[in-house]
Amino acid sequence: MLEVSVEAPLRAVLGTFATGVTVVTVGGPHPHGMTANSFTSVSLDPPLVLVCVNRDSVMQHRLEEADCFAVSVLDAAQRDVARRFADRSRPPGAAQFDGVACIAGTRTGAPLIGGALAWLECRRWRTYDGGDHLIHVGRVLSVRRAPHGDALMFFEGHYLTGGNHDPDRP
Repeated sequence: MLEVSVEAPLRAVLGTFATGVTVVTVGGPHPHGMTANSFTSVSLDPPLVLVCVNRDSVMQHRLEEADCFAVSVLDAAQRDVARRFADRSRPPGAAQFDGVACIAGTRTGAPLIGGALAWLECRRWRTYDGGDHLIHVGRVLSVRRAPHGDALMFFEGHYLTGGNHDPDRP
């Protein structure tokens, strides 16, 4: 039977699903950040979110060491932050956060990106097999939201802003 690769067409089709952009971080002795658009809510009761991480990534190794992580939902003005934490050539450890406004999360110690739209601190709850990725489900420990801002979005391999929001929404 002839095997046909669907990776390129699948990537193109999945790219038509616009997503928000986050930076997932872990603290501790080896802090690390990773740009992720594979993030979503799972449950309100209990409060759960998930992030998908490549099995061979640095972030996967850091998540294995840490029991907590944080998620910063990026603002439209934070394309450079998204690019920085997607760049595999950035310095390792704490140096990758140099020049990026961050504060340590009060519940997890993981870096929270300044200027983001929202922040979640999570304790790793379950991890599931997801093919070439692992699906990390975190129990939300704390949340904060900025009073205003527009979302940074990812669509067809490009960043765009979500500035077309309803002005009548509170």
